[in-house]
Amino acid sequence: MKKILFGAAYYDEYMPYERLAQDVQMLKDAHMNTVRIAESTWATMEPRPGEFNFTHVDRALEAMDDAGIGVIVGTPTYAVPDWLATLHPEILVRQHAGQRRYGPRQIMDIANKDFRAYAERAIRALIGHVAQHPAVIGYQVDNETKYYDALNEDVQQLFIEYLRQRFHDDLELLNAEFGLNYWSNRITSWDTFPDLTDTINGSLGGEFDKFRRSLVAQYLAWQADIVREYARDDQFVTQNFDLDWRGHSYGVQPWADHFECAKALDYAGIDIYHPAESHLTGKEIAFGGDLTRSVKGGKNYLLLETEAQGQNGWLPYPGQLRLQAYSHLASGSNSVMYWHWHSIHNSFETYWKGVLSHDFAPNPVYREAGVFGEEIERVGSSLINLSKRNRVVMLVSNASLSALNRFTIETGFPKPHPYEEGDSSGLLSYNDVVRRLYDALFELNVEVDFLPADDADSPEFAQHLQAYDLVIVPALYCADDCLIDALHEYVHQGGHLVATFKSFFTDQNVTVRHDRQPHGLTDVFGIEYGEFTRPDGVGLEWAPDVFDLDGSGIADPAESFMELLEPREGTNVLARYRHDAWKQYAAVTRHDYGQGWSEWIGTLPSARMAKTLLSEAVKAAGLSDWAMDLSDSVCVRRGWNGNNEPVTYLLNYSPEPVRITLPISGRDVLSEHQTVVNSGGPVDIEPWDLRILVGDPEEEGK
Repeated sequence: MKKILFGAAYYDEYMPYERLAQDVQMLKDAHMNTVRIAESTWATMEPRPGEFNFTHVDRALEAMDDAGIGVIVGTPTYAVPDWLATLHPEILVRQHAGQRRYGPRQIMDIANKDFRAYAERAIRALIGHVAQHPAVIGYQVDNETKYYDALNEDVQQLFIEYLRQRFHDDLELLNAEFGLNYWSNRITSWDTFPDLTDTINGSLGGEFDKFRRSLVAQYLAWQADIVREYARDDQFVTQNFDLDWRGHSYGVQPWADHFECAKALDYAGIDIYHPAESHLTGKEIAFGGDLTRSVKGGKNYLLLETEAQGQNGWLPYPGQLRLQAYSHLASGSNSVMYWHWHSIHNSFETYWKGVLSHDFAPNPVYREAGVFGEEIERVGSSLINLSKRNRVVMLVSNASLSALNRFTIETGFPKPHPYEEGDSSGLLSYNDVVRRLYDALFELNVEVDFLPADDADSPEFAQHLQAYDLVIVPALYCADDCLIDALHEYVHQGGHLVATFKSFFTDQNVTVRHDRQPHGLTDVFGIEYGEFTRPDGVGLEWAPDVFDLDGSGIADPAESFMELLEPREGTNVLARYRHDAWKQYAAVTRHDYGQGWSEWIGTLPSARMAKTLLSEAVKAAGLSDWAMDLSDSVCVRRGWNGNNEPVTYLLNYSPEPVRITLPISGRDVLSEHQTVVNSGGPVDIEPWDLRILVGDPEEEGK
């Protein structure tokens, strides 16, 4: 990509009065160079079956082209028109919560043949109409696509066909692999295969989730193929992924496998929403960006949506909008785009405020966006196409996420509403464990890539592992033998592995292993266990001379879950349980194996304790550097730009000014004359502000 894309979603269809020319001028004045259009406007584009009206699309394209603003055109398929739901009510999705009715968006069965037929007609009509327009720079296929907990008959029939192929029509093998003798769940005929809605079998349910995630990847590839029939060579195809939702973007998406979905795209796209005001930390921005960068193997991604004002409580303090924008670039994004240009005047998102408020007048958010836009016009060539050379990787798993919805970490039973988007149960979830470790690394200024553990059977997986010095494995409940073998060899060859409780517990079919845990890796970790419980008044006690947070040797309490680890001879115990009943068991261990070592964390550590544990692990792996030394003062994010120059972001997520001394030099690209900052000199960063250094000679020589 040749420039950083900056802009917002723009809908001429939503405007209460004619103001396109005024909006275009305001976009230009804010130095915005890109808008997204069309996505979600199917009913306007095709008000009656087969009758297309591209007036709003054409108006926007012409106005943007005249102003030199690029346009990303979205296929409008994630919000269906009422006439389609009336003609074919069977396209509406049936979920665990019941049959959906027309009104909201994302209520369709994406596998339904009638939906696909009408969607294809709409896609072909729109893309065929706009593809040769000079303003169009790319396409977004659908939006925030997921399987929407689809239980429709066609989805279940496709699943049965998939199982017949996987098990070669052998029902005996299926029953054995999934343990279906329990509670008479044994399946006796493919023709009378039971409805999956109320299955109590975690193996069958997990496979159904996996299959439904595959439908999402297939659906997006189908759309991308149609679009590419019309697209020019200079136009890209992307998709706007979203993350697990906890009132904001939070964790790995349970209803889609983004690693699989991204294979059909030129660029992965993402929306990232996060707390702001006094709650702005940068963690959600970094997590979403690092994950999205990783789904294409480290390739730059597109931030297609983020908040300008957003929901109540997110109105950015002065300086925060600019800081947030650069934070996305620091993760490897080649764009910053807002949802959306203005605050709409009715319907569901009336109070999800855009760059402009309801009065359309210039405001502090708009003006600060313009500051960022002007800076990017000046210095964007030094920041574009940022690549990472991270030495730490985290393994994530959709299979484990699904399984731990059914066998929750704390209870072993499904959470109250396991099929709803987001998690309001209050129980510890898979994504909580992922974020506990990721957030600790973020606070230590240790940057992270992600790898999909569910792809361990691919020939490249072991090779990818060997590229990292430290592998982090949070709650990897489902692990096939390929993964076990790859990790075994990784440590033996000198790698460093940190895994948590609930890892390697089942095979890929969610069948619990019937040997001592952790399966296949007891020699690597130097531990074994068979018992676990919830901590009730259980503290943690550091091993002498290893950790000491406050001089007492006593750490924070164990949280949510604890495994009773039995260390083998030669295994170092880093922490024990502080409780009369459990004091003979280890809580955290490390064991040398081959040329490397492995660490096991048998309980959920507090945020403070997780940071302490991972700090020590990073140092033991030989990865500590000056960025980690500055972690209590400023956030450091690094990479190499398209010219192979080192780029260092120094981000101050606090209301207080900071002064630091850096051991590197570089051009301060945001300063008026790109002043050189010399190694050893003081660097001052104002509250909610940042500095960016480019081209440190010492770093280039390494």
